[in-house]
Amino acid sequence: MRVLVTGSTGYIGGRLVPELLAHGHEVRCAARTPAKLDDRPWRDQVEVAEVDVFEPDTLDAACRGVDAVYFLVHSMDGKGDFEAKDRQAAANVRDAAAANGVQRIVYLGGLGRTDDEDLSSHLRSRQQVGRVLADGTVPVTELRAAIIIGSGSASFEMLRHLVEVLPVMTTPRWVSTRCQPIAVRDMLHYLVAVLDEPATAGEILEVGGPDVMTYAELMQTYAELAGLRKRIILPVPVLTPGLSSLWVGLVTPLPPGLARPLVDSLVNEVVVRDDRIQGMIPRATIPFREAVRMALTRIQDLEVATTWASAGGTGPRSAPADDGGAAPGGTPEDPQPEDPHWSGGTVFADERSVHSDAPPEPMFAAVCSIGGRSGYHSPKWMWQIRGLLDQLVGGIGLRRGRRHPTELAVGEVVDFWRVEALERPALLRLRAEMKVPGEAWLEFRITPEAGGSRLEQRARFHPRGLWGRLYWACLVPFHGLIFPRMARRLAAEAERFAEHGVTADGSPPPPSPRRRRR
Repeated sequence: MRVLVTGSTGYIGGRLVPELLAHGHEVRCAARTPAKLDDRPWRDQVEVAEVDVFEPDTLDAACRGVDAVYFLVHSMDGKGDFEAKDRQAAANVRDAAAANGVQRIVYLGGLGRTDDEDLSSHLRSRQQVGRVLADGTVPVTELRAAIIIGSGSASFEMLRHLVEVLPVMTTPRWVSTRCQPIAVRDMLHYLVAVLDEPATAGEILEVGGPDVMTYAELMQTYAELAGLRKRIILPVPVLTPGLSSLWVGLVTPLPPGLARPLVDSLVNEVVVRDDRIQGMIPRATIPFREAVRMALTRIQDLEVATTWASAGGTGPRSAPADDGGAAPGGTPEDPQPEDPHWSGGTVFADERSVHSDAPPEPMFAAVCSIGGRSGYHSPKWMWQIRGLLDQLVGGIGLRRGRRHPTELAVGEVVDFWRVEALERPALLRLRAEMKVPGEAWLEFRITPEAGGSRLEQRARFHPRGLWGRLYWACLVPFHGLIFPRMARRLAAEAERFAEHGVTADGSPPPPSPRRRRR
């Protein structure tokens, strides 16, 4: 089919587009800011239309000649009445689709009992949007889901940050509320599959994973899989959702306008009560534990982490859907460029960039000679103290040194580092094997530049729990003494290597007598 995807710069939309392409559909992406799609790997495979869902003329043009429309926008940004804005956006899409002969609208909404008088404004709005879309001539397939498990889903990120930051939590009664999370991979499967199943037209279908759990169970399971100690959860009956949202705002990076409606929704049970979709689209869905493992595997991938960017800037009236009640790139769980900056777990970084008059080969040779007797081109006593502290807590310290003063290969040891990636003459990545409350890397990237090369030096740290965050905060003052000097000295060393020549494989010449005496 020829498909229009609204909210294509958002969490679900950005993952849905490549899935639709993989299944042979032609895709037109509706984006308020089309430039946001320029760096997507699938950009040259899609048509992009500049669309504002609050401007019917732009919607009308985007809907011409398409067979199906995905409605994946949400106005929950803390600015104005998001319920009214969502209803207006839905009505505009509904009318434009009808006027252009669209055959189907597919909408991702949220679970929750329709007859629940205490249904949160967030979930109530999700269901109202479904009714507005259906109040037209185009058949609507509404998929209702609870928390979507994947790096970038707002509810999952809220869960992740709460558990990682707080070893002890005082929580309101919503910790005992049941929910039925679903893996983002399963959610995308259903979103694509409904197009090929005529029986799903005009239906409201509930989807979920195989596990029904309380929020307390979700948090304890996440802590276990993330390598954290069991969390102490102390329910406090008098803690209102309003106070909870303020507390969530203090310990998570979610914007207040997004956190408040999500917290309000936690009091509502969101489980599948109608599993008719299994008769239409049979699928063995992914268990919660496996979905979390898949979401966690890519946090440490620096290739992905360096592309994270905020999805903000969509304007005050509408934003891509990222609501966790509807919920990253190699697989759907991977972080993607369109994800908000708070997605994918916390990764602290110290980044330095320096130009060298040396070409990339001698620059790479200089980088590959760090550690061991050569040291790190920064105050040696600091590294010695760090090594001693590591030994005092049972770590390996600096005593391992390195096998060869200039040669390296993947898997080799450099003091308390191990070579994780080596691509001559462009990349060296070292992974820390010292005792730290988290995961740490030291990465060097080299690119050709007019008159020489550029060295991008990155120290990355993925903290484990509260202690990991405190550990990084204590080291930040020392980073200002160590890392700028290291980058400058490596650039100067590369120029020395270039002056004396490097071997064919990029290795440096033997150290000069003066250097050997040092």
